[in-house]
Amino acid sequence: MKKMHFSIDIQAPAEKVWQILWDDKTYPQWTHVFSEGSRAVTDWQEGSRVQFLDGKGGGMYSTVARSVPNTYMAFQHLGEVKNGRELPVDEKSRKWSGSMEEYTLEEIGEHTQLTVDLDTMEEVENYMQEHFPMALEKVKELAEK
Repeated sequence: MKKMHFSIDIQAPAEKVWQILWDDKTYPQWTHVFSEGSRAVTDWQEGSRVQFLDGKGGGMYSTVARSVPNTYMAFQHLGEVKNGRELPVDEKSRKWSGSMEEYTLEEIGEHTQLTVDLDTMEEVENYMQEHFPMALEKVKELAEK
């Protein structure tokens, strides 16, 4: 696993950026760059299960490892979802099961610094390097409206 780091400055309060990140209406708008029809099934509460799904019902399931509203959200990724069903951890998913994805929001004056740190497998490193900045630009666009 490699730790990847992304950051963007957004001219909006942390509360608004938080809402854009985790609201059921806006989450699909910024995550569509990863997969068309992207959505999350969760209540976003610490300790809750999350299914990160594409438009075909595939994706991964995770746990909200930590949630500090308007400040910090961390997910621990656990396994794969196929056809809307959580699959047991197998040899393929064991390679990334337990990986983390962390969002930190720091308000600096009238701006919010959004930082994302994630554990990434080498096979998807280039994909994330290309797509994560596009997703964060969409968060910025939505939050600055």
